[in-house]
Amino acid sequence: MDQLPQNPESQRPSPAPISVPVDPENPIRWIFIGQNGIRAGWGIALFIAVVFACAYCIRFVVTDLLHIVPHRGNAPMSPLRGFIGEGLQLLVVVIATGILALVERKPLIAYGYQGAHRALRFFSGLVWGFIAISALVLSLWATGNLVFEGQSLHGFPIVKYALEWGFMFLLVGLCEESMLRGYVQYTFTRGIGFWWGALILSCMFGFGHSANPGESPIGLFAAGAVGLVFCLSIWYTGSLWWAVGCHAAWDWGESYFYGTSDSGMVAQGHLFSEHPLGKVIMSGGLTGPEGSLYTIPLLLIMALCMWLWWGRRGQSPFAGQGWRPAWSRKPHVAEVETTAS
Repeated sequence: MDQLPQNPESQRPSPAPISVPVDPENPIRWIFIGQNGIRAGWGIALFIAVVFACAYCIRFVVTDLLHIVPHRGNAPMSPLRGFIGEGLQLLVVVIATGILALVERKPLIAYGYQGAHRALRFFSGLVWGFIAISALVLSLWATGNLVFEGQSLHGFPIVKYALEWGFMFLLVGLCEESMLRGYVQYTFTRGIGFWWGALILSCMFGFGHSANPGESPIGLFAAGAVGLVFCLSIWYTGSLWWAVGCHAAWDWGESYFYGTSDSGMVAQGHLFSEHPLGKVIMSGGLTGPEGSLYTIPLLLIMALCMWLWWGRRGQSPFAGQGWRPAWSRKPHVAEVETTAS
């Protein structure tokens, strides 16, 4: 993990929009526009509406016009299927975020992709993601809850599938982090506070995995807990880069490298083969390693490492907005001067 710079101001998220004077004689404008521009609730509602509208249009084109059937069931997923599915979902998120960025007069990267040390954070996230899933898988193997069956790929297919799945899971990281911890997380921070938003979105992240085949209650809880760990990285770094890298590497290591199930999904073309053994609550069963109770202490250790490395070295870019919305804080002198000018 990289060290926070000494100047916390360089890591602060994009400043709040300049205050918009509210016309007391125009109650309709007051309903939609607050002191910081469009109200957070309406911004999130508009984002969700655009996501659903774009998803409906894309689904109509893909399934009704092109007759492409989405991946279903427990059959192994091919990289191409993953490219199509995640690529289209990422397109939806980018369109929705871009529209809200235009409405709020901000750059597209303002919702999690700004700040310094972006490459370093992304690559450190990759390293930590692979280390974390390796620690989990090897713990299951050492305790007899997972049995390796040997190497499944040899020669050129090793490189081919490694690159294909690497790109596919990069799309997964970008899509899921941007969807649930991009515009919506930053807008929740402005409306109700960072950690209230993180709790809501992490619960949604866990619940969203319930549609996956073979998912278990522990797997759903673990997915929500992973969401909170990713939110913790945003709290300390002010950006999504570490979370995107960690998310992509975790899924790549789980699905391709070790060949385990990933929330019930099995990858077509994985380096090693294995199967769970023993009680499902410990092995994860069809869910995969993240459905094991061993996931919980691992995530606690990751959170502790974040606090030791980032938390003790500088102030969070969201300091003062943890459990309080941004509008409830007294503005800094610089903000007052900016508004007055």
